[in-house]
Amino acid sequence: MGKTPSIHTISPTFVIMRLRVTDSHHYSERRAFIMPKKVSVKPILELRAAGISMRKIETLMHVSRHTISAIYKAADAHFISWDNVKDFDEDKIYEMLFPPTPKTSIFEEVDYDYIHSELKKTGVNLKLLWNEYRNQCISKGSIPCGYTKFCKGYSGYVQLSNVTNHLTHKPGNTIEVDWSGPSMSILTTDGERIKVYLFVATLPYSQYSFVKPCLDMKQDTWLKCHIDIFEFFGGVPIKIVCDNLKTGVIKHPKEGGIILNEAYESLAQHYMIAIMPAQVRKPKQKANVEGTVGKIASAIIAKLRNIRFISLSHMEEEIFKVLKEFNDTPFQKREGSRTEVFMNCEKEMLRKLPAIPYEICTWLYDYKVSLDFHVSFKTNKYSVPYQYVDKKVDIKVNSNSLEIFYDHSRIAIHPRFPDYMKYKYSTIEDHMPDSFQKVEWDDERIKRWANKIGPSTFIVINKIFDSVKIKEQGYNSCLAVLKLANKFSNDRLENACELALTKVKCPRYHHLSGILMTNQDLIWIEENNKHKKNDDGGYVRGADYYGGKYND
Repeated sequence: MGKTPSIHTISPTFVIMRLRVTDSHHYSERRAFIMPKKVSVKPILELRAAGISMRKIETLMHVSRHTISAIYKAADAHFISWDNVKDFDEDKIYEMLFPPTPKTSIFEEVDYDYIHSELKKTGVNLKLLWNEYRNQCISKGSIPCGYTKFCKGYSGYVQLSNVTNHLTHKPGNTIEVDWSGPSMSILTTDGERIKVYLFVATLPYSQYSFVKPCLDMKQDTWLKCHIDIFEFFGGVPIKIVCDNLKTGVIKHPKEGGIILNEAYESLAQHYMIAIMPAQVRKPKQKANVEGTVGKIASAIIAKLRNIRFISLSHMEEEIFKVLKEFNDTPFQKREGSRTEVFMNCEKEMLRKLPAIPYEICTWLYDYKVSLDFHVSFKTNKYSVPYQYVDKKVDIKVNSNSLEIFYDHSRIAIHPRFPDYMKYKYSTIEDHMPDSFQKVEWDDERIKRWANKIGPSTFIVINKIFDSVKIKEQGYNSCLAVLKLANKFSNDRLENACELALTKVKCPRYHHLSGILMTNQDLIWIEENNKHKKNDDGGYVRGADYYGGKYND
C-alpha cells in the first residue's frame, strides 16, 4: 500500500512534497513552490539577468531575500530565464513560476452561476439553495459540502466574479427615495429667482436612478413623484425605504408600529408596496440613495450650473439628458452600467403597474348642502341632488374633478374649476327639483326682504341673481348678504351696499362683511356728512342704525 504524502517545510516561501512510488521502491521528488503573497516577478528576473546582486535587488524592489530566493529557485526548477520570458506579461510569468495547484475535493461541485441567478428571485436565500443542493447530492449518491463551506464558496465567487453582493440587495426588491440637499433655481424673464428641489429615487441592486425637479416639497408633490418613479421604472418593487418626512410619516417610534399619513398609506395600498421608513438618525439604512444624492449633485447640478433655466419644463428636459448619461456611464468596479444592469437583470423582477395610476386627492368631511342644493369649495359651487339639502356630505377633490359622497356613496361628480376661477357654479340639471316651492325661501321673498332694507341692498341682491344661470344658485349668496343686517343693522348694511357698489360691479358677502367689520361704512358716511349742511348743523341717526332685526 502507498503511504500518505509527507510534507517538509523548506522555507517560508515554498514547500517540498515527497511522494512514495510503490512500484520502484524509491522516492520521486517533486517541488511545488508557493508564494506567501503575489509580488512583481518580471523585474526581479530582469535584474538577476543583469547581474544585480540579491542584496541590491532587495533594496531596489523592497522585497525580502527569502522571496527573491523563492523566485530564483522556482525559475531554475522550471528552466525559466529572462530571455525566455521577457516578451511575456507579468501575470503570464507569475503563472509559469507558480502554477496553481489543482485541488481535488470529495464534495459535489456547486454551480455558483446558478446560485447567483436564483438569489435574484424574491424569497430565495442561501439556506434554501443549500438544502436543494444537498437533496440533489443525496438523490444521486454524491457528498454535499456543509452549509458554511457552501456560503464561503459563494462569497469567493462574488469576489472573483466582481459582482455585487446580492445577499444584501436583490433586484426588484427595494427602492430608496429622498430629497436632494443641494437645490437648483429658475430665473424667469422678469428676473425672479425660484428655488427648485430635486427628488431622487434609486434601485439599490442596479443603482439605476430617477431625478425630478419640483417647486416645493409638499405632500401632493411627494406623492406625484412616487407615481412618476413607478412609471419611469416601468414597474413596482416590493418596498420603499424613505426618510421620516412629515409628507409621508407621522410617527416612527423606536418601539411599536410606524404611523404613515393617510395619503401616503393610500398610495402604498394602491401599488401594493410596503413603506419602510429609515430609523431616525440612521442614514445608512438608505445608504444607496444617500450616496446617489451626492453623486447626482456632482453629475447633474454641477454640469448644469452655467445654464439659465427659464421654466420648470426647461430644467426637467436638461436634467433628463444628464440623468441618462449618468445611468449609462459604466461602473468602475462592476461590469456594465446602471442602465444595462437594470434592463438585463432588474426590470423583469419588478411587479406590474396597476391598470390605473394612483389618484392624488384631498378629502373634506361634513360639508353641509345649502338651500340651493350646492356645496361650496374654494368659492365655487357644485350641485347635488336636491333631496340632500341640509344634509352633510364628504368631498373628494383631485386636480381634475370633485366628487361628493353621502354615507360612503357617491351622489355627484363634477369637473373641478381651476383655482383662479371664482364664484362659478357647476349645476347638473337632474339635480334640480321639479318645483322649488317646497323650499322655505324663494327669489321673490328674498327680494322683498332686500327692498325693505334699502335700494342699494335691493340692487346688490338683484345683481347676484343676475350673475347665476339658475335662480336657486343665488339663494345662499343672497341670504348670506341679508343676514349681515342681524349683526350690524339694516342701515349699516344699506350704507355698506351703497359703498360697495361704487367699488365692485357685483358685491358679494365677503366684500360687504369686510366693509362692515372694518367700519368703512361709518367712515364713508362721516366723510359724506362733512359736505352736507343741515339747518341745525347736526346729523341725527335713527335707532335702527345701531341695531335691529329684519321682519318678513
